[in-house]
Amino acid sequence: MISARFSGQLGDFALEAAFEVPGQGVTALFGPSGCGKTTVLRCMAGLMRLPGGHLRVNGATWQEGRHITPPHRRAVGYVFQEASLFTHLSVHQNLIYGLKRARGSLRITEAEVTRLLGIAPLLTRPTATLSGGERQRIAIGRALLSQPELLLMDEPLSALDRISRDDILPYLERLHASLKMPVILVSHDLAEVERLADTLVLMEAGRVRAAGPIATMQADPALPLIHRPDLAAVIEGAVIAVDPRYGLSELQVPGGVIVVPGLLGPIGTRRRLRVPATDVSLGRHAPSDTTILNALPAVILGAEAAAGYQVTVRLALGTAGEGASLLARVSRKSWDGLGFQPGEKVVARLKAMALSAPAQTGG
Repeated sequence: MISARFSGQLGDFALEAAFEVPGQGVTALFGPSGCGKTTVLRCMAGLMRLPGGHLRVNGATWQEGRHITPPHRRAVGYVFQEASLFTHLSVHQNLIYGLKRARGSLRITEAEVTRLLGIAPLLTRPTATLSGGERQRIAIGRALLSQPELLLMDEPLSALDRISRDDILPYLERLHASLKMPVILVSHDLAEVERLADTLVLMEAGRVRAAGPIATMQADPALPLIHRPDLAAVIEGAVIAVDPRYGLSELQVPGGVIVVPGLLGPIGTRRRLRVPATDVSLGRHAPSDTTILNALPAVILGAEAAAGYQVTVRLALGTAGEGASLLARVSRKSWDGLGFQPGEKVVARLKAMALSAPAQTGG
């Protein structure tokens, strides 16, 4: 486990943040600009010292009140918004600089980092010739080669254009699937968080509003995420069949099987789906004579009013609601006209093109 608590006054800003998250996987600190996400990250790295604090990472105590382990003695890799590479060194020399600063017990090799980040063709190039996405991959590789026991990433994609972000995200997903070290990711981009994070720490005005598995947080009616216009559910599953003729894969998810466009890997490969709430419709019977590939049994857990005369419906897949959480956003007219009620069994119809499977999560 990672247990963190930081409190202090920074000018007009008061920080009073505390959370406990798993000691592996990706945890996202999410919230609006100015809510304290980067401040918490800097406290975890030891770059900012607040006397009212506690930090314990997988059994190692790095802060307890005024007893603070200095930054150079923490096995931390830090990736900033800007890559900050050494311009007088080649790509390869930037990478091995991380090895010279190795502090943790992790044993990740240069060959592994090169393979995971796809940077073999870049090793001999000067850093001035790299694109923004390539520079950030090198910065991540350098941080990994310092053998950290905790990887901190401060909005690593925010300085990149959309094309560069799309280029680097698959590499971050590959790291997520392959490495066991805990990663703390700061982001204000929910779509980025949905692709990468296992756990979400929701921050507001210097405090932690809530923390937990991302799927649980998305569907919590007490949290503001459920009112967002880009609301979606994150569902993970394993490939159980592929159909090369039609370019489709079947994923076993908790509570059902989902057909997804694309050949998503060999049997057993784990993938993550992002299902936008606006692309889920509800009915009492499975549709016939339709192009929709996915119609899954589900149980209505509850519903809340949404903006624009809409209703957000919370669902659980499976005939008894034993499966993954799903969200649907339907018009109030449809909701009232069909007379759905919490506890009712329904069929959730998922538009195939609304499904994406970018994140391999192991297996």
